[in-house]
Amino acid sequence: MYTTVKDERLAEVYPGFGTKPELYRRRIDDVLRGYKETFGGNKPRIFTAPGRTEIGGNHTDHQHGRVLAAAVDLDILAAAEINGTNKIRILSDGYEMTEILLSELSPKENEKNTSASLVRGVAAKLIEMGYQIKGFDAFMVSNVLKGSGLSSSAAFEVIIGTVMNGLFCRGEIDAVKIAQIGQYAENVYFGKPSGLMDQTASSVGGVVAIDFKDVENPIVRKLDFDFSKTGYSLCIIDSGADHADLTDEYAAIPAEMKKAANAVGKEFLRETSLEEIFENMTEVRKNAGDRGVLRTIHFLRDNERAKKEADLLEAGDFDGFLDVIKESGYSSFIYLQNVTICGSSVHQEVAFALAMCDLLLDGRGAYRVHGGGFAGTVQAFVPNDMLCEFKNGIEKTVGKGRCHVLSIRNIGGAELTEGE
Repeated sequence: MYTTVKDERLAEVYPGFGTKPELYRRRIDDVLRGYKETFGGNKPRIFTAPGRTEIGGNHTDHQHGRVLAAAVDLDILAAAEINGTNKIRILSDGYEMTEILLSELSPKENEKNTSASLVRGVAAKLIEMGYQIKGFDAFMVSNVLKGSGLSSSAAFEVIIGTVMNGLFCRGEIDAVKIAQIGQYAENVYFGKPSGLMDQTASSVGGVVAIDFKDVENPIVRKLDFDFSKTGYSLCIIDSGADHADLTDEYAAIPAEMKKAANAVGKEFLRETSLEEIFENMTEVRKNAGDRGVLRTIHFLRDNERAKKEADLLEAGDFDGFLDVIKESGYSSFIYLQNVTICGSSVHQEVAFALAMCDLLLDGRGAYRVHGGGFAGTVQAFVPNDMLCEFKNGIEKTVGKGRCHVLSIRNIGGAELTEGE
């Protein structure tokens, strides 16, 4: 191969490299082969951006709250090289080619909800920041599970930012800024009003506690914590629900929380307190409705839980951490109500998956709805001595291939060929 990645670098980035080195070397070969077959080229550089898992703070980031998240050992790999034109060409394995001209960087209405809009948005922001972005070719492969709550979209935004940072910005843009650029592209160009948790977790890597009180300058604390030493495994369970259009269900959560905040003269719930909400409950209930009040209670308590979870991990109290995870899961079910779609009785896949976790864990470990909810995934912390039994039980009841055992990786968006 005309580009090489050292085993030492792979071992540094991927926690599973030591047990399955051939798997990671094969993916490097695949992305290089795909690049050569698609673009030719001389010596592309290799970049990576991981998926992420939400650990604490369910639906708290959009209210300027706290979250706890982590990068996982599934990622997007990109082989990229400057092509000497003003055109960016990106081919993701299994998809059609994405092309944008650097002479056309305004948002395009007919391009919303496409990969091209994200590429255009990232390039536009970097040029606005004063960097000279030029044309390049990139071939990408991904094993970030679609529809898994691991945020493949954020990983794509981060890989685009990481590639451009490496090729044109001398690697000087820090991980948090790359995340913010990705969020800008998603909000303004893609047309989705997202928070910043997903991009930050992917870009920074490891277990990160993020405080979005000042969204322009979030406080990101990377925890000194090694999950591999806890004696537990992290499982993500695909509930198997139909991923129909749930935009209205998701949008109702921040909308109702905002109405509650407005009732006490605030814009976001982070600016108020449970005491203030309680003292003005009649007006809050009138403005936000009963479900809005319940969701407000969830936010105000889960915002504090996210901080407590981070503190417990840093203190080495994993049992205490698991207790708070359970509390958060119960709160999402009872107060946030993002486990079942309103009015649905036959199809309650997320609730069913949670019930199976409850039965199989039998008081041990912890489990909770993961991410947005409604038709997504469940997260479980499973003692290693019962992992096999748990995985088999989930796949017997929820569905074959639905239980994914993950590792947390310490490095976020990065170049693998750095120094080559």
